Amino acid sequence: MRLGVLDIGSNTVHLLLVDAHPGARPVPYADHKRSLPLIQFLDEDGAIGAEGQDELIGFIRECCDFAEEHEAEDMIAFCTSAIREAANGAEVLARVREETSVHLAELSGDQEAAMTYFAVRRWHGWGVGSILNFDIGGGSFEIAYGEDELPTHAQSLPLGAGRLTRDRLPEDPPSPKSVKKLRKHIEARLEEAYAQFPAIKGPLCVTATSKTFRSLARLTGAAPSAAGPFVRRTLRADDLQLWVNRLAAMPAEDRAELPGVSEVRAPQVLAGAMVALAAMRTFGVAELTICPWALREGLILNRLDALMLEGHLTADGRPGVGHVNLNPDALLPGLVQEDR
Repeated sequence: MRLGVLDIGSNTVHLLLVDAHPGARPVPYADHKRSLPLIQFLDEDGAIGAEGQDELIGFIRECCDFAEEHEAEDMIAFCTSAIREAANGAEVLARVREETSVHLAELSGDQEAAMTYFAVRRWHGWGVGSILNFDIGGGSFEIAYGEDELPTHAQSLPLGAGRLTRDRLPEDPPSPKSVKKLRKHIEARLEEAYAQFPAIKGPLCVTATSKTFRSLARLTGAAPSAAGPFVRRTLRADDLQLWVNRLAAMPAEDRAELPGVSEVRAPQVLAGAMVALAAMRTFGVAELTICPWALREGLILNRLDALMLEGHLTADGRPGVGHVNLNPDALLPGLVQEDR
């Protein structure tokens, strides 16, 4: 079965097509994406302007054509903090649905954290023990922890790399004063989050997802993405500390020349590195492992589970009797397990 997942993020709009069936690893088939930092289209009231909406709708139409051209049988479409926190988010969602017929499920921060954790658990399996996962997006930072398939604790903080860069690092390169103030802000928010965390039980596997963490791992010596998803990639806090100091002294133009850092993400990689380092220090993590699966894969796996449970797919991935395109909102409630 060919599935599509359309991800409206803070920095990028990304359609991923995979071939998958229940019990098998989803295999990427094709993707279609473009840089679209919706945060740059916010007006002074925090609303996404007409130009940003037009860009978004135009690309969603492209994605629908791409999915149809490649014979996708089902598609999940969702958005995260960029639209969730916009002053006119509901109006944007309504316009998207009216003009493209695409229903964008609006994930909460906790749902985003939980589904990302779900993907990490499926990738690593049960043998790693408990999992603590970090994920840095453009608008928010997600933390999730648990011992089972779904997390017992999932939390979203307004510490996205794009948000912090826009609001707190206006200079290029940033002034030492701005960097110091941002560090204190990040540390304070993370200390609050840590105080709400349950006791973490061992053995523990600490993981990280998102483009930001992959870029930081590449900066500190991890294999490039071309080496494939099965190469083990790690990030050490001590190595990251050195790079935080280096990035703080560089203009965005120079950061874009670094391995793993794109021109689009170069301005915000410092803020992302500062959040990553503060999270590792706060939680006492000396080293973490980069997981190649994240939110998109979590939603795909969850969709397959739901289709199988409802009898819409047979074990070999073929549509069963009564196959339907499920409303993505129906798959989202109750993602986080109750604390025991």
